[in-house]
Amino acid sequence: MKKITSFLLPLSTFLLLVACGGPSVPTEYTQSKLQPAIYPDYKQVTVPVNIAPLSFEYDGQADEMVARYAIEDDEIVCNGQPDIDEWHALAEKAKGKAITVDVYTRKDDQWTRFKPFSIYVSPDSIDPYISYRLIAPSFISYESLTINQRCLENYDESVIYDNILCGFEKDGQCINCHHYQQYNPQRMQFHARQNLGGTVIAYDGKLKKVNMRNDSILSAGVYPAWHPWLNLIVYATDKTMQNFHVTDPNKVEVYDEESDIIAYDVETDEVTNLENSNTEFEVFPAWAPDGKTLYYCSAHFERKDTTVKKNVEVEKRYQELKYSIYKKSFDPETRQFGPREMVFDAAAIDSSATFPRISPDGRYLMFTMAHYGYFHIWHHDADLWMLDLSKENATARPLAEANSADTESYHAWSSNGRWVIFSSRRDDGVFTRPFIAHIDQNGRASKAFELPSEDPDYHRQFMRSYNIPEFMKGPVTITPQTFADVLKGEAVNVKYKSSKPQ
Repeated sequence: MKKITSFLLPLSTFLLLVACGGPSVPTEYTQSKLQPAIYPDYKQVTVPVNIAPLSFEYDGQADEMVARYAIEDDEIVCNGQPDIDEWHALAEKAKGKAITVDVYTRKDDQWTRFKPFSIYVSPDSIDPYISYRLIAPSFISYESLTINQRCLENYDESVIYDNILCGFEKDGQCINCHHYQQYNPQRMQFHARQNLGGTVIAYDGKLKKVNMRNDSILSAGVYPAWHPWLNLIVYATDKTMQNFHVTDPNKVEVYDEESDIIAYDVETDEVTNLENSNTEFEVFPAWAPDGKTLYYCSAHFERKDTTVKKNVEVEKRYQELKYSIYKKSFDPETRQFGPREMVFDAAAIDSSATFPRISPDGRYLMFTMAHYGYFHIWHHDADLWMLDLSKENATARPLAEANSADTESYHAWSSNGRWVIFSSRRDDGVFTRPFIAHIDQNGRASKAFELPSEDPDYHRQFMRSYNIPEFMKGPVTITPQTFADVLKGEAVNVKYKSSKPQ
């Protein structure tokens, strides 16, 4: 027996294959009361009108598979791979409607017809590109780290930057934290740590490498948040620790010994501390789309044992770190921040909320919540949550429609606010893969679907995790070698500017 691969095909493709002697719908079969087991699971999902073809395979034993797709009076029959142009024509015809999918499988001489399922095609489009870091699910190798970009309208993927261009083995380089100003691929930044480290900033064709380290701040900046229109980036600075567990299901624990948030002026290369408290651990800044509010997370931690070093005490008590979500007002003209205000008190319910992201219309705050800590990509209990900012005293709720029984983390809104992409370990509990869900006007999510691949079994064979998926309005056109040349060059040193009035 062998596993048969099936793909969703446009109407015209099916008709063409039928006309050329392709597969036909069986006339004799046993009717199943169950829907077919397929991978990826595209049953009852909502997809963008401009998404790449959704290829899937029958996740069982069969000698042959036939699929029939019907839209109104049209039907197509096929067991092959869709042509992209014809798929887009089919999706356009199905916009605002549902495609009904019938799956038939043959084992020996017996055909089985499964209960049909639907694929809903939303008229809401999605941004044409995403980018992400590809990383092995371990902390033992730097040889294979890349930041890649993928066109969502087809299967085209390319490398934005490859760390092997500037380092290898003991001279390795960790690259992370790619980020864009308002989805603009011409205005981006990413970090390189260790060998030839620095922050690379690209702005409308101009590139520079910045040394963000300064004696007046904890560390170089991480977890960037670029202001919607000002050339101002807010970062977290931290002293990060790691634990590796043998029996704990959360195999890796990443936590901070200290952390603050800073503002960096891209034009003057000045950095300023926004918070600098010994008892508050601040992380994950994020701007509201109007540019007048900065959100971030903070955990309160007070020392109880002064006889040991601080990092030792934090290591022993890391499960006590409970992050809540705060905000600061911001005046774009004076560039002054106001005092912090509580937005969501996760610590009060013995939980930890991180990675706040605000929808483009400013109404919804999406975040990740788990029992403790902030590096939720390694926490199996991590889920996506939603808070309606337009309602006073609104209650946050888990995004149950899109969540799974395993880790959900690192999410981003599309530029039109109708889609979110996030990293999930739902397939096997080990590798993070990108999933996409539709968000309606009431903040309700559809069932999430996995990033389409030309080979439907691609992700189950791919030995890398997707990290920090971000939407983009187009591709990054700067070459990897150009970025490498910048990293090999001299860095601009930041200058510290006090936030206190002179």
